[in-house]
Amino acid sequence: MKTFMPKAEAVERKWYIVDAEGQTLGRLSSEIARVLIGKNKPIYTPHVDTGDNVVVINADKVVLTGKKLDQKLYRYHTGHPGGLKEIKYKDMMKNKPEEVVMHAVKGMLPKNKLGRKMLKKLRVYRGSEHKHEAQKPEVLEIKN
Repeated sequence: MKTFMPKAEAVERKWYIVDAEGQTLGRLSSEIARVLIGKNKPIYTPHVDTGDNVVVINADKVVLTGKKLDQKLYRYHTGHPGGLKEIKYKDMMKNKPEEVVMHAVKGMLPKNKLGRKMLKKLRVYRGSEHKHEAQKPEVLEIKN
């Protein structure tokens, strides 16, 4: 008997919708990453993108535990000498809450070409409105 190997073009991709309201950021993003990678399917293979598409709504209502609201920082470097920049989580949630969820999920995906391909299947929206009704997304329940 031969081992079944899924082909990338033969994978059926579903659409899921996740409501982030009241969800903890880390627990939410680990479940989203699991679906993007495809670990929720029996045909999961590490070197093939078997994951599904995920739409996240209400990204501005995601929560953190403890004192992270005041203490968490996002750091990046501009590439110039002395160019280390820091943005507080509170400011990031005010200006770009979509980026907070994207950043958290990106950190839980593989750090290679396949991981970048998986990240493109994630759509994050600030409010409850999204433009993917035509794909008929199924609701993905995430326990907190």
